[in-house]
Amino acid sequence: MSFGQGGPQSQWDPWTPQSQQQPQQPQQPPWNSGNSDNTPDWAALAEASEARAKRRRLLFIGGGALATVAIAGAVAVAVVSANGSGQASDGPSSQLPSTADIPSATATQPSFAPTSAPPPLDPKDFVSSAKKDKAPLSPDLLFPGTQLTMGDTVYKKGPTADTRTCGSAAQGTLPKVLDTNKCTRLLRVTYTKGDTAVTVGVAVFDTEAQASKAKKDADKESIVRSLSGGGVKSFCTGAICRSTTNSYGRYAYFTVAGFTDGENVTEKSTGVFRAGDDLAEFAFRQIRRRGEAQASAAAEG
Repeated sequence: MSFGQGGPQSQWDPWTPQSQQQPQQPQQPPWNSGNSDNTPDWAALAEASEARAKRRRLLFIGGGALATVAIAGAVAVAVVSANGSGQASDGPSSQLPSTADIPSATATQPSFAPTSAPPPLDPKDFVSSAKKDKAPLSPDLLFPGTQLTMGDTVYKKGPTADTRTCGSAAQGTLPKVLDTNKCTRLLRVTYTKGDTAVTVGVAVFDTEAQASKAKKDADKESIVRSLSGGGVKSFCTGAICRSTTNSYGRYAYFTVAGFTDGENVTEKSTGVFRAGDDLAEFAFRQIRRRGEAQASAAAEG
């Protein structure tokens, strides 16, 4: 059997009765509108191209609109989700969290161990009462060495004394002041520079209150007795001398300064005034250092 190649082919539908099937006519391509010379129909081709372009534009516009709506919806959902945690609830009170879920403003605050060091011990506390002031005490411990340098001035150390009956080492109104306030010891030392001599007397009491009271009770006639000997001539036994009074902790300290040749001290005797001030300052420093040493030892122990 041979198949013809020049005639039209019929389309057969297996579901349609053979009696109802009609042969289909072949469609002419748009470039051949029945012309026998096979010349393309340019007008039909242009119409078909324009129709296809229009459909593509409609598809692009519709797709873009759908994408915009989808993006806007996603953004709206994101905004709602982001802002939802900061919005107050409009639901009934039964839907709100229970009080057990709400942090309490009176909840226990966390506690932290202190990081700062404890305050240092006060040196004055250790020289303010006999109960704490336990370090050894003597004239040579309180005034060590053989000389004293204050600034550019050097004083030579002379004799020392430690008297348990305080009044016997004082004169004028000072014996009564010391006895009334229950002085327990009076330590003395003399320093010289040329013909100037100074005796420092440190009175020891049991409490700071007693020492402060002794300082307050002392007057211009309350003078510590000068200490001579060991190459130091007698001084301030009949001549006018200069004296000072002060206290620190349980100690009251006094100075008497004058000339070893028996001359009177006047307002022009600047060397004597300076010597008395230097020795009073040194007595204060030594008492304070005594407290510092005991405070340091207590802190280390």
